[in-house]
Amino acid sequence: MACGGTFGGGCWSKSKRVITLFLAKVIATTGGEQIKDTYAAAGVNIDAAAKAKELISKHARSTVGPEVLTGLGFFGGLFEFEGFKHPVLVSSVDGVGTKLKIASALAKHDTVGIDIVNHCVNDILTCGAEPLFFLDYIAMGKLMPERVEAIAQGLAQACREVGCALIGGETAEMPGLYAGEDYDLVGFIIGVVEKEKIIMGKAIGIGDAIIGLPSSGLHTNGYSLVRKLFGVTQSVLHTYYPELGRTLGEELLEPHRCYYHQLKPLLPVIKGMAHITGGGLIDNVPRILPQGMAAQFHGQAWTVLPIFQLIQQRGNVDRNEMYRVFNMGIGMVVICSSGDVNQLTKALPEAKVVGEVVKQREQARVIIQE
Repeated sequence: MACGGTFGGGCWSKSKRVITLFLAKVIATTGGEQIKDTYAAAGVNIDAAAKAKELISKHARSTVGPEVLTGLGFFGGLFEFEGFKHPVLVSSVDGVGTKLKIASALAKHDTVGIDIVNHCVNDILTCGAEPLFFLDYIAMGKLMPERVEAIAQGLAQACREVGCALIGGETAEMPGLYAGEDYDLVGFIIGVVEKEKIIMGKAIGIGDAIIGLPSSGLHTNGYSLVRKLFGVTQSVLHTYYPELGRTLGEELLEPHRCYYHQLKPLLPVIKGMAHITGGGLIDNVPRILPQGMAAQFHGQAWTVLPIFQLIQQRGNVDRNEMYRVFNMGIGMVVICSSGDVNQLTKALPEAKVVGEVVKQREQARVIIQE
């Protein structure tokens, strides 16, 4: 017979007796001591989170100017920008990815913040935007304030270098979701560009020149394949390779390069830019090409970095796969009129003319010639 929905009657009396007997049993087994559970006992340390936020704030303060209207720690970050007639906000979000596994294996966390800031700055730069402010998300299984501070040092350093405010973020401790000392780092950026100065590749035409700016290495892509091929043991990461001029671990932790200061003065003569991240040249360059056009690259026009040659040899990786997974030595592609090539290459001594825009003749929109 079902009980009613009220607290009165015989059913409640029976339930009360059951609960009383249960509590008596609990008290008997605990020696009469009251059980006290805390968030810390569940794996979340609020005191560690408070310390981490304090350490982050110390570095974030070095990036803010009068445009930031709120103090650090408020529920939202307020940023005032002026001097634009028709401002268009540009946003991007990305993560460092499994490069963090290398950082953890080497116990070196002060460069991964540089990685994510530079990655995001490059992304919005392709539209012609300048960075305004940046937010981070750091999640760990066990919050370690000193590690968080090392990450924040890199974030703040990269933000200062491009005049971007580290305006806020989130630090989360999630035991059970992240194993051991695993953690994740994600960045969010907001920039701005005058509407009439937006660069989207619409002006690109057949015969335009393709210029490549060198990368500093893997940047933030392809690390899952690298870890599969080499592993992340101490002996592997501390192995010195003459062709690299340093250890494998040092090479793999080389920060993602930022192209903002190099390209900002040249934006008026640039028709399109592609940040070469996941997908490599093959997947990223078509994102800025008008329909019916393809990018033809001359593979001998630039130097493929030794790290990529080492990876290809180690895993016998197919050439096409290499060009889809890695940047292969080109971190940013710039497209301009052939008449502006001299101006660009003179201002960018490291840059190389690596190809040209051609009419699309087959399905492929990127052709890489040997």
